[in-house]
Amino acid sequence: MPPSAPTPVSSNRTNLALLLGWLIPGAGHLLLGKRLRALLLFVSITAMFAIGVALGGKVYAPNLGDVLDMLGFVGQLGAGLLYLGTRLLGFGASSVQIAIADYGTKFIVVSGLLNVIAAVDAQRLANGRKDLA
Repeated sequence: MPPSAPTPVSSNRTNLALLLGWLIPGAGHLLLGKRLRALLLFVSITAMFAIGVALGGKVYAPNLGDVLDMLGFVGQLGAGLLYLGTRLLGFGASSVQIAIADYGTKFIVVSGLLNVIAAVDAQRLANGRKDLA
């Protein structure tokens, strides 16, 4: 017998899961009742971002200059409120001063990219395209 098609869910819930998942790491999964996964995502993404800032990583500002700076900005923007709060409060370096700060920059960018993947995962779960198990 063929597997049954996933039941369609309201697009409001799927969009909310995506938006919340982007703004706050793990919030999209929390909305869907996946508490453990939400906690793991929140802790890992927030810790990775905080470690990057603590290492003196560069926090990119929006610009239309260097292509690598634009890509770094987009990657860091993926961290949602973590990035926005860091920019508003003036945390993070404006340029890399020591070698270890370059690793910090990579931590910040990767945390943003991981958060985007998690937000899309929450949307797929809410949309019924992925099994909730």
